[in-house]
Amino acid sequence: MDVGLAAAARAGEILLGFWGKRHTVKKKGVKDLVTEADLASEKAITGIIRRAFPEHTIHAEESGLVFGRGSHRWIIDPLDGTTNFAHDLPGFTVSIAFAYEENPVFGLVLNPVTKELFSGMQGRGARLNGNAIHVSGVKDIGEALLVTGFPYESKPIVQLLMQRFERCLMAAQGVRRLGSAALDLCYVACGRFDGFWEQNLAPWDTAAGVVIAREAGASVTDFSTEAYGIEKKEILATNGLVHEELAKLLELQ
Repeated sequence: MDVGLAAAARAGEILLGFWGKRHTVKKKGVKDLVTEADLASEKAITGIIRRAFPEHTIHAEESGLVFGRGSHRWIIDPLDGTTNFAHDLPGFTVSIAFAYEENPVFGLVLNPVTKELFSGMQGRGARLNGNAIHVSGVKDIGEALLVTGFPYESKPIVQLLMQRFERCLMAAQGVRRLGSAALDLCYVACGRFDGFWEQNLAPWDTAAGVVIAREAGASVTDFSTEAYGIEKKEILATNGLVHEELAKLLELQ
């Protein structure tokens, strides 16, 4: 946890150094961006971790897998919400998780602009800037504020995406789209959102946020309410009270 905190703090400083300036933007896909800030943040994080634990495996978004001890794996997104960052929108984070035997056991998510640091450790609860957090108590989907995201390669499945989005929009109090899955999960954890769903995410998008959400009392599954693992392509996270209702809305007709 101490190493993760040090890495997140340094990465946050680096991102703020690039914040609000012109960026060198490259495309990994049609809509999937990477900036010099992503690369500098990842280099700092991996450097701190490698110095502390040279035998650990590191799974980072930009550099891929750096192999070490397979039972100890760091899962890193150095800049979750790159498109927001590139457009000077403050909805982006540093996301760092640690998995033991493929099970994420702690996570850190830092928004450098708002100075909000979310953290969670298995069996020890979740916190926001050191204060305990918990999911909301909303029981009725009609009073729930939901959040979702859309995959970069959305054209092949856009009709399915829109079908699910429309059903949730009509049933809930509202639906938001922030552009950072890590932030979405943390906002479920602290009760700002009552439910979150998305598909086609990568492990670095969800590993840290899932630990934080679960430790805050969230239910986290796939769309069919089966157990969620970070390699799965569907995630549904709620306060638990609206989970079944939201899952039914996501069922394809």
